[in-house]
Amino acid sequence: MPPSPATLSPAAPTHTRRHAIRAAFERAAPSYDAAAHIQREICSRLAAFGTGFDRSLALAPGARVLDAGCGTGFGLAALDQLCPGAHRIGLDLAPSMLAHARLRAGQPAEIRAQAPEAAAFLPLCADLEHLPLASARLALVWSSLALQWCTPRTALAEIARVLAPGGVALIATLGPHTLRELREAFAAIDEHRHTIDFHAPAHWSAAATGSGLQVEGVENVALQACAPDLRRLLRDIKAIGAATVDGERRRQPLGRTAWARLEAHYERHRRPDGQLPATYDLILLALRKP
Repeated sequence: MPPSPATLSPAAPTHTRRHAIRAAFERAAPSYDAAAHIQREICSRLAAFGTGFDRSLALAPGARVLDAGCGTGFGLAALDQLCPGAHRIGLDLAPSMLAHARLRAGQPAEIRAQAPEAAAFLPLCADLEHLPLASARLALVWSSLALQWCTPRTALAEIARVLAPGGVALIATLGPHTLRELREAFAAIDEHRHTIDFHAPAHWSAAATGSGLQVEGVENVALQACAPDLRRLLRDIKAIGAATVDGERRRQPLGRTAWARLEAHYERHRRPDGQLPATYDLILLALRKP
């Protein structure tokens, strides 16, 4: 997304890219909750989508469910409502995010260490593309705004592997119109990349089918995060960790002239209510393992 200290070349090894993503979210952990307004709305929409997809989603007590890319743990309350009594696993690439999630879950580290098999919440620091979980054991995988950082086929194949037969995956990710205003404004001042690549709903559906999952439902809707000025809008995006890009990005800070041009181009998107928007092209997926 917007420029960050982590520069990745087009041929950057996967481990280098994942390290940059992890570092970005490590830095963002203290500021994430205060800035994650659109992320909370998307989490609520995913919960409503899951309920509408399958009103019988309530699982047997003790069923294992995974919050894949749990961040600071905001989705845990939604998981409690969808499947009360389930054994929740919160997985994230960034240890600092997991520390916040553990506190939100009310799960002290010493309890987890004494009886991990009985813990109501188990934090797990790991990569979505390489899940350190046994195959065919999970009843539900929930993932809100994490899979856009992954290769779709790789991450969905791992989700398919860990789901038990009949298990469900509820996923919120982002499509290609995400941050379109930012791309358009930056295109007027340079030729560098300022966002990651986002995939269309059809791409996600094809990746799911190719991974052995049935696509039971898809929704696509545009949402907007807003701020009174461009500087605040970019600061909020950076505060949630969304500041890692692929490919060659601008290495030098914007000068005063370039910044003025950027602001002028972004002004074209100002809404009648006086706010500057950043579009999030939301994709909701309901997948089932046969």
